[in-house]
Amino acid sequence: MSNEKETTRVEAFSDGVFAIAITLLILEIKVPKMETAMTNSQLFSSLMNLWPSYFAFLLSFSAVLIMWINHHAFFKYLKTINTKFLYANGFLLLMVTFIPFPTAVLAEHLNSSAAIAACAFFCGSMILVSIAFNILWHATAYKRALVKDEISDALILKIRNAYWLGFLVYLIAFILTFFYALAGLILCISFWVFWIFLDYSQEGSKLKHRKN
Repeated sequence: MSNEKETTRVEAFSDGVFAIAITLLILEIKVPKMETAMTNSQLFSSLMNLWPSYFAFLLSFSAVLIMWINHHAFFKYLKTINTKFLYANGFLLLMVTFIPFPTAVLAEHLNSSAAIAACAFFCGSMILVSIAFNILWHATAYKRALVKDEISDALILKIRNAYWLGFLVYLIAFILTFFYALAGLILCISFWVFWIFLDYSQEGSKLKHRKN
C-alpha cells in the first residue's frame, strides 16, 4: 500500500504541473489594444491578425495534452518509485513547463522572416521533451526496475521503441525546418497522431498471465 501511495502522490504532483503548463499557454494570446477606441471592423481585423497565436496555442495545447496522456498511461505499470525515477520525472516536468516559451516564439514569428528559427526552436523543444520521456522510461523499465511483475517484456520493448522513434522523427523535423520551415513543423505535428494511437493496453500491450 505504501508503494501505491507513493506512485499516486508523484502522479498527482505531475498532473498539477501539466495543468499549470497547459493553462499558461492561453496567456500568450494578447487582447488587441489601440490608443484610440476601436471600431467593430478594426477589432475584428485585429482578432483575425492573431491567427499565429491561435495556431500556436492549439498546437501546444495538443502537445501538452498528448504528453499528459502518455505520461499517465504508463503510471499504472509502476509497482514502486525510487530517487532516480523522481529526478527523471522532474526533468520531464521541467520540459513540460518550458513549452509555453517556444509556443510564444512560434506565435510571434511564424508569419515573419524569422519563421525558420521559430519553427526550428519549437521542433528542437520537442526533441528535448522526447529525450526526457526516454530517460523516464529508462529509469522505469531498465532491467524491469520499477515495473510490475505481470508486465510483459514485449510491452516494455514496444514503449521503448516508440520513444526512440519519437526522438528520431523530431530530430528529422528539426533538421528539415532549416530548409523548409513549415514542412518540418508539419512533420513534427503529424507524428503526434502516432502518440494518440499508441496502444498501451490492447493487443500489443497485454499483461502476462500470473503463474499460479
